[in-house]
Amino acid sequence: MDLQLQGKRCVVLGGSRGIGRAIALGLAAEGADVAVCARGADARGKGALNEVETALQAHGRRVHVRPCDLGEAASLADFLDGVRQAFGGVDVLVHNASALALGPSLADFEASLKLDVMAAARACDQVIPWMKAAGGGSIVLVASISGLEASPGPDFGYASAKAALIAYAKKLSIFHGPDRIRANAIAPGSVEFDGGLWDQVRRQDPPRYEAVRGSIPWGRMGTLQEIADVAVFLASPRAQWVTGACVPIDGGQHKGMR
Repeated sequence: MDLQLQGKRCVVLGGSRGIGRAIALGLAAEGADVAVCARGADARGKGALNEVETALQAHGRRVHVRPCDLGEAASLADFLDGVRQAFGGVDVLVHNASALALGPSLADFEASLKLDVMAAARACDQVIPWMKAAGGGSIVLVASISGLEASPGPDFGYASAKAALIAYAKKLSIFHGPDRIRANAIAPGSVEFDGGLWDQVRRQDPPRYEAVRGSIPWGRMGTLQEIADVAVFLASPRAQWVTGACVPIDGGQHKGMR
């Protein structure tokens, strides 16, 4: 299926590793121009940005990769302005950044709201006028099944932030439908990849890993490609009648009716 993304100008916030990186590469593979940012304050961060830039360039499209502290409004605004200068506009915005603050403290709550929610809101506020001027666009917010169904864990701020993203996508879809701007959320379940959270849990806490894996009807964790495939489709014009949705991508892991 041709997803009709050839030449589309796409931004992935938090795209140097994991799900964000997989989505960025999926968009590039469909012929899109792709801009990626992530924190690159240390050698590991810079290395990840350099690596994803090289991987994106292999697809032969325009690439714009910069370090950016998405929790800082000025840094985010500067990055997005740079994308507009480089590409001439934005057709697709994917917000994947997360503080991954999984504890119960107020500091965890604040970190999740700052990076997961407010960075998404600021980015949308900046690019939506550009999308309107261009005749439309697509927004994909990466939430989590933690925003759909409460787990026994202490991740109060993380779960609340992901639920907020799901509600925000719905609100955007209604308010900006007349502008031909679609907004959707995806809710990944437990995803395993090298260096990721569940890879660490598998090595450091095998009983917890097996308990979670056993709760998934398919009997395994998800893969990055499985998440990216859905996100890229939702971002594409082939999903033009899908807006305001939250799509779980979890192999049946969450048991709620939503």
